[in-house]
Amino acid sequence: MYRFLKRKSPPPPDINLNELPSDPAKRKSILSYHPNQRDEVRREYLIRGPCQPRGHKFKQIAIGKVLRRFNPKWFDLYGDWLEYSVEKEKAFCLYCYLFRDQTGNQGGSDSFLSTGFCSWNKADRLDQHVGLDVNSFHNNAKRKCEDLMRQGQSIKHALHKQTDVVKNDYRIWLNASIDVSRHLLHQGLPFRGHDESEESTNKGNFVELLKYTAGQNEVVKKVVLKNAPKNNQMTSPPIQKDIVHCFSKEVTRSIIEEMDNDVFGLLVDESADASDKEQMAVVFRFVDKYGVVKERFIGVIHVQETSSLSLKSAIDSLFAKYGLSLKKLRGQGYDGASNMKGEFNGLRSLILKESSSAYYVHCFAHQLQLVVMAVAKKHVEVGEFFYMISVLLNVVGASCKRKDKIREIHRQKVEEKISNGEIKTGTGLNQELSLQRPGNTRWGSHYKTLLRLEELFSSIVIVLEYIQDEGTDTTKRQQAYGILKYFHTFDFVFYLELMLLVMGLTDSLSKALQRKDQDILNAISLVKTTKCQLQKVRDDGWDAFMAKVSSFSEKNNTGMLKMEEEFVDSRRPRKKTGITNLHHYKVDCFYTVLDMQLQEFNDRFDEVNSELLICMSSLSPIDSFRQFDKSMLVRLTEFYPDDFSFVERRSLDHQLEIYLDNVKNDERFTDLKCLGDLARVMVETRKHLSHPLVYRLLKVSLILPVATATVERCFSAMNFVKTTLRNRIGDMFLSDCLVCFIEKQALNTVTNESVIKRFQDMSERRVHL
Repeated sequence: MYRFLKRKSPPPPDINLNELPSDPAKRKSILSYHPNQRDEVRREYLIRGPCQPRGHKFKQIAIGKVLRRFNPKWFDLYGDWLEYSVEKEKAFCLYCYLFRDQTGNQGGSDSFLSTGFCSWNKADRLDQHVGLDVNSFHNNAKRKCEDLMRQGQSIKHALHKQTDVVKNDYRIWLNASIDVSRHLLHQGLPFRGHDESEESTNKGNFVELLKYTAGQNEVVKKVVLKNAPKNNQMTSPPIQKDIVHCFSKEVTRSIIEEMDNDVFGLLVDESADASDKEQMAVVFRFVDKYGVVKERFIGVIHVQETSSLSLKSAIDSLFAKYGLSLKKLRGQGYDGASNMKGEFNGLRSLILKESSSAYYVHCFAHQLQLVVMAVAKKHVEVGEFFYMISVLLNVVGASCKRKDKIREIHRQKVEEKISNGEIKTGTGLNQELSLQRPGNTRWGSHYKTLLRLEELFSSIVIVLEYIQDEGTDTTKRQQAYGILKYFHTFDFVFYLELMLLVMGLTDSLSKALQRKDQDILNAISLVKTTKCQLQKVRDDGWDAFMAKVSSFSEKNNTGMLKMEEEFVDSRRPRKKTGITNLHHYKVDCFYTVLDMQLQEFNDRFDEVNSELLICMSSLSPIDSFRQFDKSMLVRLTEFYPDDFSFVERRSLDHQLEIYLDNVKNDERFTDLKCLGDLARVMVETRKHLSHPLVYRLLKVSLILPVATATVERCFSAMNFVKTTLRNRIGDMFLSDCLVCFIEKQALNTVTNESVIKRFQDMSERRVHL
């Protein structure tokens, strides 16, 4: 007799529900998923809802010599099942897709199911697809979807009678877990510990905070942790991740609703996380219903390769998931200064093919950093200066003892000056200082380093002398000797003060450019002002500059040169130069460095179409709308053909004079400083309803991004949430945590009830509410 052994079926492959394609044309058949996963996939799609890119510019096709397209009003009529594929420009049915395994060719179901519906002249086909018969394929599929989401009618819940007491207790401990998660997300704290068992002393923040909450509330204490059912304590890692995911989805939903299917800008950057995964951060810039410019973080996406096609594919998937369309994109912003520059340029071109009005703006803050540092280092002497600064940081900053010694010496000097009455005391004054290491991506960090160097100079010299005389490392002793020798030269003092002057003039610009509500016109104006200041210093600032150099030299007993003597080139000291020290330092150094800065300013800050900016300047409210030019504003509408039809352009031509007269005679529009103020006041005064075309022009102008500072802040948050000690955080969990941590304001508006509803719908729960 043969025994037939039953072979154990292999476990289903893991699937990331968050990465399921949203566009109907990109989805694979439900039957292609493992039988144990099909309901899970169906539930995810039902929670998301049908893919409805309401802001999309639907493609027109010729039907019977007439151009026709999808009518977005159909989304309102058939909102629970009708979806639209941006990929194929065709309509599909969500219900039929989810239960296509029992399909029949009935009422046009096949076209809505597989090939897609595009007979836009036959709107009655939509009703035919639904069918009048309650047992039509579509209605059967709809009932199955409703049954799937109606957990209370499942066999599992029918066999286990759930009393009101059980449901009430379940709601209490679920609310407690949600409250704990909210607090941890708000603070960006880790959830899990090394061991969450009862005997563990390192259970993690989630369990410990839940335990503390129970200790403060007797009602909660009776039903959570040990007092909850062993198989449903709501503390396991999957439950924690599900709750965080629900919070993230609710926050993102509120942001998408805030955008209201209107035009927006896209800011993108990439960076490696703590586990060396390439993460792409995505931020949307838009004008909300109150006329306020917002930059909102949507999430991070793990990209395995950083080619332009991969980035574009990731963005397409993200847009489809949230029902957005590239056709509504009116601005792109990337830093362009990293190794992603080529890929981002390719991404820029790919997006422009789909949305010709998505104008690209190179990050102003990165441009400024490149202007100041990259150009300055092209000057040989300035390059040598920064090289010596880097050597100094390696010598002094490599040892905690040396840093402490600098701080201690500086503290003693401060105490001595306070006792002599040379400096004042008070809150925030005379803080402990140390040298800060600069970074090319930390805007303004070089300026802070030089300011600290100037203030701590005497203390640093003492420490360098100690290293030179008492150090055990021969290399460090030699480096300390070389730095001390350089520090006592006139060149060091001259270039220290010169770079402090240049960076000081550009520091306020750098901070202003990093504001979230900064508009492109105001940024250009700030750049022009900075250029004027540099030019003024170049023409009339020599004497004041040399006074600072002399003051520093006298105070710190460093070398000074007589300007009328012949200049000696340290590289070739025996060769006659034929020029005086005054000519070399004033013309070859001071004028040359400033001229290089001015030239680079002119070359780099021209990324946006100059004609576009000239037209936008006519919207400026400064000086009682002094720059207003009707012809320029009409010309501006031609840059946005998808937003202004021919009739609207003609109408705007007649309305502009009325608009100008209206705002000029309204005291509330006086003393406005920028386009952002104008948009906000127009909404406050309800004039955006009286002049809708002007307000539309204002919005597309405000959407152009100025800097990717918001994206950079997201990466700072990412390094806070995912550290080297907890670098195993999954991509979806990381993105969910970041969305909640960064968008705290939106997180605070999310109610527990909305989280509970989404949490219950995510999968089959043991208790049905």
